[in-house]
Amino acid sequence: MTRLNSESAARVPSPSPPPAGDGLAARAEVARRWKLVAAFACVYVIWGSTYLAIRFAIETLPPFSMAGVRFLLAGGVLYAWARLARGAERPTRAQWRATAIVGVLLLVGGNGLVVWSEQRIPSGVAALLVAIVPCWMVLVDWLRPNGARPTKQVVVGLALGLCGILFLVGPDALIGGGRVDSLGAAALVLASFSWAAGSIYSRHAAMPSSPFLATAMEMLAGGAAALALGLVLGEPGRLDLAAVSARSVAGWLYLVVFGSVIAFTAYVWLLRESTPARVSTYAYVNPVVAVALGAALGGEALTPRMVVAAAVIVGGVALITLAAQGDGHVK
Repeated sequence: MTRLNSESAARVPSPSPPPAGDGLAARAEVARRWKLVAAFACVYVIWGSTYLAIRFAIETLPPFSMAGVRFLLAGGVLYAWARLARGAERPTRAQWRATAIVGVLLLVGGNGLVVWSEQRIPSGVAALLVAIVPCWMVLVDWLRPNGARPTKQVVVGLALGLCGILFLVGPDALIGGGRVDSLGAAALVLASFSWAAGSIYSRHAAMPSSPFLATAMEMLAGGAAALALGLVLGEPGRLDLAAVSARSVAGWLYLVVFGSVIAFTAYVWLLRESTPARVSTYAYVNPVVAVALGAALGGEALTPRMVVAAAVIVGGVALITLAAQGDGHVK
């Protein structure tokens, strides 16, 4: 009996070990997922905190000049690191042109207008209005050549987002809590559109293969454009170096290191590794972080108007994002 079992066992082929490549592929996939988690965490939390850092920075620093120097410094450091340490190839003229367009749309039209608006609007309110970026991303992605037409659920989400904005900036008779400055709100709506346009364009443009190099080039181009705009607006003449506060300097340094180098690089990488709909989910978290920090550290009021508007805006963003993830119409 023992011999029979032994013979049978000998005739049954033993399972072959898995190919070595499968283990490497599995580890690579796990590493990629952890990178995705870390990148989303950076975009969610750090960018939520930058609204308050911007408010602190522009207390004694002019807005466009502050942003321009911020991105030029961060972009220069990142460019040198990408070329020298990471071995990125020298960018072509077409890549410089593409990254310059993205840099101006994201960092001048997008971030620059946010910075300017916070002279007139609390940081938490600014974050709520910027939360409509996914709405603009859907529209821009639809209007581009061969774009994806939004579904009915997405249209409802767009309508909710618009209602939330109107509620937030509408007449005081609607609800108590004070009206939001209309010019500042308009600048933030335009900033959101510019950011969405730059994000969608970057997915189809001739960008460098290295996301670090692409980020650096966008910062250099956007920073130069923001600094030039500050010069045109006469900001250097209004700058009093003796009056610059330590809090403004600390806010500016935080924006350079965390907001620019770390979080912006994570955002650019995510645009390549995920869909615009999934990347835009940072709009759920950023307003919560910004409002909480604005109330806790900036002395900003949390009004009933803000609470209701936040619920409506985030609800609209949720409909858009869930629809995009479910049927794949937004890519």
